[in-house]
Amino acid sequence: MHLHGALQVRFATGLTSEEYVTQAGWLTASLERCPFHPQGGCGFARHTPYERVSPPGCLIARWYCRAAHATISLLPDFLCSRLPGTLAEVEAAVAAVELFPSLEAASEAVRTDIVQPGALRWMRRRVRLVHAGLAAAIGLLPGLLAGCKPTVVSVRSTLGVESVLVFLRWAVPAHLAALPPPLGFGPRPLRRRPSSTAIQQDPGPDPPSGTV
Repeated sequence: MHLHGALQVRFATGLTSEEYVTQAGWLTASLERCPFHPQGGCGFARHTPYERVSPPGCLIARWYCRAAHATISLLPDFLCSRLPGTLAEVEAAVAAVELFPSLEAASEAVRTDIVQPGALRWMRRRVRLVHAGLAAAIGLLPGLLAGCKPTVVSVRSTLGVESVLVFLRWAVPAHLAALPPPLGFGPRPLRRRPSSTAIQQDPGPDPPSGTV
């Protein structure tokens, strides 16, 4: 096996972001065996943790597989995969966008700290990814989410939970490797051509990537 890169796996801490930082939750993270070589013999060992941009002071435990030339990070349930920040933060942003008649109108309320073109790119990316993850989750939980639309507002109404994305990461752990970020650890969904009628089909260009 000749892999190069990074793998993220779930760290089911049960802690909030504040508790995780205060208690240095990354120190309690453990990974018994290498995901690439469960039989061992690959030089699997604990690696230096890395720091997330947000929330401040949040470190992520990780391991290194020498044979695969890859790191494995344990991502706590409250954090986004492949996006900065927490699942609660990105969910709140997408929910706010869903309540506005257009992305332009939402940008004036959701991201007032940057100019509109940047705000639109920021929102389109998150709406596209979150809606793709919700659509996949609906397919995986047809009984629980029957009749739901792939939107935060619809799934929240059905589940009656405060954080849909955190709940779904707990509800479908076996499928996280295939689900798109920020919910899962799989590949990003394929982009579609912009649509004026559906927010989730209007991705726009990605902003510069940061540390996630």
